[in-house]
Amino acid sequence: MLSLVRARAVRAASTSMKRSMSSSAPSGSNKRLVLAYSGGLDTSTQLRWLADKGYEVIAFTANLGQGGGIVEEDFSGIEEKALKSGAVKAYVLDLQEDFVKNYVFPIIRSNAIYESRYLLGTSLARPCISKAQVAIAKKEGCKYVSHGSTGKGNDQVRFELSTYALAAGLECVVPWRIPEFYNKFQGRQDLLAFAKERGIPIAMDAGNRPPYSMDDNMFHISFESGVLEDPAATPPESTHKYTTPLAKCKETHDDVQIWFEKGDPIKVKNLNTGEEASTPANILKFLNRIGGQHAIGRIDIVENRYVGIKSRGVYETPGGTILRAAHLDIEALTLDREVLRIRDMLSLKYSELVYNGFWFSPEMEFLQHSMDFTQRHVNGEVRLRLFRGNAIVLGRSSPNSLYNKDIVSMDVEGGFDVSHSEGFIRTQARRLQAYRNMAYPKGRDLPSV
Repeated sequence: MLSLVRARAVRAASTSMKRSMSSSAPSGSNKRLVLAYSGGLDTSTQLRWLADKGYEVIAFTANLGQGGGIVEEDFSGIEEKALKSGAVKAYVLDLQEDFVKNYVFPIIRSNAIYESRYLLGTSLARPCISKAQVAIAKKEGCKYVSHGSTGKGNDQVRFELSTYALAAGLECVVPWRIPEFYNKFQGRQDLLAFAKERGIPIAMDAGNRPPYSMDDNMFHISFESGVLEDPAATPPESTHKYTTPLAKCKETHDDVQIWFEKGDPIKVKNLNTGEEASTPANILKFLNRIGGQHAIGRIDIVENRYVGIKSRGVYETPGGTILRAAHLDIEALTLDREVLRIRDMLSLKYSELVYNGFWFSPEMEFLQHSMDFTQRHVNGEVRLRLFRGNAIVLGRSSPNSLYNKDIVSMDVEGGFDVSHSEGFIRTQARRLQAYRNMAYPKGRDLPSV
C-alpha cells in the first residue's frame, strides 16, 4: 500500500519547509507550479496571486467523494474556473476508489483513532492528494507545489512531509506563510475585494459563508474555526451535513450486515431493504447514508495539533464509525489475545503518525505491514442495528473463529478440566502474596485503594 521512501527525504522536510516559508517569487527558468486547488475563494485568490508573482500555475483538484455520497459535489465547472483565475492548465482527478482502498481501509484494518475519538478523516486525505499532486508535478516538469493551508494548522505539515518524502527535489510555496501575502489579506473581505478586482469567479454567496470552516471527503466532514473557536459554544445546527440531528433521525432501526476479508470490508447489506454495496467507495457511501440517517458518527472534541496548539473540531464520520465498530467485533472473534493487545499498542503510534503527517515514512511502512499481518485471518461477517446514534452489534461469525462455545459453556465440559483452575489461581496469587509480605508486614491490612 505504501510507497517505499527514503528516511533522508523525510528528515530533509524541516529544512525545506523553512526555505519555503520565505519564498515569494520563483528563481531561474522553471516557474511551473502545481497548486492543490479546491475552487473556493481562498485557493482561487492564491492562484491569481501566484500567477501575478510569475508562476505558471497548474491547478489540481482531487475528487475524494466530497459530500460523502449524501450530496455529490459538482466538479463540472472547476476546470474552467481555475483557468479564468489564472491557471495555465487544470487537472480534476477522480481519486475516490484510491482514497478508500489505499487510505481509509488501512486505518480501519489498524483500528486507528487519534486521542481515542478522532477517526483521522482530514489527516488521511492529505497524503492521497499529495501523491497525485507530486505525480502531476513530475509529469509537467514542475519545480514547485503549493497548497492553501494556513501557517497554524496541521495540514501544512501533512502536505509538505508527503511532498518531500515522495519527491525531495520539489519545493513548496505556501502563500499563507509569506509576509507579503498574509499582510495583504487580513481577512475574508480582503480576499473578496481582490477577487472582484482581478475578475476571479466566485460563488454568489462567498461573502456570506457559514461562520466556520469546513473540509470534507468521502470519509468525513470537519467544522472548525469561527464561532467554534470558543470551546464552550454550542455548534450551529448548520454543522449537521453528514448526520441528521438526533431529535430528527429515523423512528425505526436499520439492521446491516458487513462482510470482511483480511480485515477489509468487502460487502454491506441493509437487511431491512435488501440493498447492497460491494466496492470500497460504494460501501463507504452506503454506510454514510444509512448511518447519517441515524445520527451516527458525530463528535465534538478538543484535540492537540502537531504544531503545539489545542483546537476544537466538530466531525461527522457515519460510515467510518460503523466500520470501526464492526471491525473491532470481527477481530475479537478471530485474533489471538496477545496479538490483539500488541496490535492495540501499535495502533496508538500508528494513529499519531497519520495525524502528524508521516504517512510516507519508513516507520509507517513498518507499522502498516505489521498491522496487515495481523489481519490474515480476520474474515467473516458482523450484523449491527443502527438506531438513534448507536451501532449495536447483533451477532458475528467467521470461518476463522477462535471462539469455542463448548469450552465456555456452563453445561458442557468441552475438554476444559476445571480442576486445573485452582493451580492456575494459586500460581497467579504468588506475586500478590510476596508484595503483601514485603510492603505490609506484621499483619497490617492492605489499603482498599
